[in-house]
Amino acid sequence: MSAPKDTDDRFTLYDLRVEWVPGESCFCAAKPGDHFELHGEQLHFPPGQSWSIYTLAALLPLLPAKQRETHPNDWMSTDALVACPDPNCSAKFRIRRVAKREFRHSETTAVPLQRSESAGNDDSKA
Repeated sequence: MSAPKDTDDRFTLYDLRVEWVPGESCFCAAKPGDHFELHGEQLHFPPGQSWSIYTLAALLPLLPAKQRETHPNDWMSTDALVACPDPNCSAKFRIRRVAKREFRHSETTAVPLQRSESAGNDDSKA
């Protein structure tokens, strides 16, 4: 039996896999097959694999948006390759949606879920 609509705090995010796509030049020590996955807010790296902090810094702002459902015409739905932040590097990074995972608001934050039209718009608490 599902929870009543007003108490259902479930939401869905995509799990992501970010893969290194080699180019002609690379200075971050990436190797073919290097990747990581994002499940919810947790990054998962294969054992023994490292990742450049500069590349990670360039990718991080895109990941929360890529985790969410988007309109089919939105570029976030169609574009998957991100250029390396080093202008002298020709590598790219592919962000793929690999699975959906369900979460509960009550298990991801201490902030109570608001059910009014102004939910999330109260800047006085920031």
